[in-house]
Amino acid sequence: MSKVIYIVLTETGSLLSRAIQLYTHENFNHVSISFDRELNEMYSFGRKRENNPFIGGFVHENPSSKLLKSASCAVYECPVTEEQYHLLKEHVQHYKVNKNVYKYNFIGLFGVACRLKVKRHNAFFCSQFIATLFQYVGLPLCGKCPYFMKPTDFIRLPYLQLRYTGNIQEYTRIYRTKPMRNIPVSSIQYIA
Repeated sequence: MSKVIYIVLTETGSLLSRAIQLYTHENFNHVSISFDRELNEMYSFGRKRENNPFIGGFVHENPSSKLLKSASCAVYECPVTEEQYHLLKEHVQHYKVNKNVYKYNFIGLFGVACRLKVKRHNAFFCSQFIATLFQYVGLPLCGKCPYFMKPTDFIRLPYLQLRYTGNIQEYTRIYRTKPMRNIPVSSIQYIA
């Protein structure tokens, strides 16, 4: 039997988010992994304090938080085996238990821009973290190295399927009112 995880790309409109967007020219500049459609178990590397983008590390994200509640998002389904699902959960549990050991890899972001592999012990940026998880469980990155993955590179992975694009709060509202499988494609909103 197979399982599903969710890859969530977001754009918050924050100052740091807009600065990254100036460089990447992409709609989304943050990526998270979730183990449920409701996004209750959503994890990434990001800011630990909503009002301070410079203190970062492993975070359990909340779509209703001040930072994310008005964010634009794209939610993708990613099929995984039972074994991959449990390995991912175990690996994320390790980060949860040891979250104070891990830091945000700001220097690694500059490495992406300069095409330099910047290895830092116990430090990740969001897409590097998700790519490392994928690599750990054998999900192909289609030739990309985790050190150079950008959030939008996940969109190009052929085994991910788009389920929703729009406001993250609208996504959680829709999910509470009807199952995702029944949402007509015409209700999906595209971000300009």
